[in-house]
Amino acid sequence: MRATTLMAGTVTVLVAGFLITPTIISILAGLSESYARGPREGLTLAWVMEVCDLYADTIMRSILVALATLAITLIIGVPAAYALVRRGGRLARIIEEFVTLPVAIPGLALALALIIAYGGSGDLRGSTAFIVIGHVLYTLPFMLRAVIAVLAAINWQALDEGAASLGASSWQRFVDVIVPNARPGILAGALTVVTLSIGEFNLTWMLHTPLTKTLPVGLADSYASMRLEIASAYTLVFLIMIMPLLLAMQFIAHAADRRASP
Repeated sequence: MRATTLMAGTVTVLVAGFLITPTIISILAGLSESYARGPREGLTLAWVMEVCDLYADTIMRSILVALATLAITLIIGVPAAYALVRRGGRLARIIEEFVTLPVAIPGLALALALIIAYGGSGDLRGSTAFIVIGHVLYTLPFMLRAVIAVLAAINWQALDEGAASLGASSWQRFVDVIVPNARPGILAGALTVVTLSIGEFNLTWMLHTPLTKTLPVGLADSYASMRLEIASAYTLVFLIMIMPLLLAMQFIAHAADRRASP
């Protein structure tokens, strides 16, 4: 038993090392004076500062797109999840599957469909709002499923009926009872939406214009046209933005597991 555990641990460490090595090399390249000469030549933040100067607009645009996407998915997703759980039955399941359909569609195909449907509007096609629309379609299912999962795990009917018996209106029951009890799912869904939006490339690459590049598109451009040090520094900036969100998602998941365990 001990030998099996040791072997499994060794394999896990080797696989993890194999997967994380490229990231470490990329980070070192972005912090090195010269990638060809390696870190022994010296470390510097000059490449990171140059990325901030060259691509500050793409970084800021990615943040704004992610926040706008989050706001819209919260406004639509949380009430929709409550309505679907409250409605129940076959129709609710069909609607839920229909809403989550964009997850099963490749990002390029979803973007192409948006361009065909709404690309004729020049103002919309060349705006950041067009990217936000695509991100909302792509991330809304994750918010919806996260909230539905939490509501399905609690006795929301008893809470809702109790509030109704005290004279609370439907809106008051939703805001004062349902939302607070669904907070773990809302928070998990929000972190998922922001993380996916910041890192989404395929859909964004089809929807963007030269004036509406986001961080992942700028990252691809930097690898294609810039020095390796600048492209690697861009990767470092991307990781700095995305890693805290991933860690927060893990923390929430562990906290939910602790609350669920007896």
